[in-house]
Amino acid sequence: MATTMAPPSTSTSSVLFLRRLPSPATRGLGGPLPPRAPRLRTARLQVSLTSDVSSSSDVAAEEAEHAPKIGRRVRVTAPLRVYHVVKAPDLDVQGLEGVIKQYVGVWKGKRITANFPFKVEFQVAVDTQPKPVKLFVHLREDEFEYID
Repeated sequence: MATTMAPPSTSTSSVLFLRRLPSPATRGLGGPLPPRAPRLRTARLQVSLTSDVSSSSDVAAEEAEHAPKIGRRVRVTAPLRVYHVVKAPDLDVQGLEGVIKQYVGVWKGKRITANFPFKVEFQVAVDTQPKPVKLFVHLREDEFEYID
């Protein structure tokens, strides 16, 4: 059994593991045991402890840039259909007006790669429901316009 080593990576910690391999007798293999000295195999494992690629000032600036947009009314300008609303399947949201509820490009103080970073809430009147149905759609900034 050959020992493999992990490929080198950027790491802040390196740990050395030593392990004694079991003999054929303890593995349940029958027959006479060949005389050999016990082997000690080593493997080096490198672990990356941090993966922060953006500074906290960049993230804070991004949050500060998008914070005034939360709560603003918007109108969808792009032709979009959503299928995740059970009470209104195959819903065309172009022209609907809603409110930006959240910017999801930053999560727990770290930048994430959200493709559609603005969470927008809409209320749509559906024929089968007495009250408007509330739904959320994630949009890019070029898919809506601000209305004030």
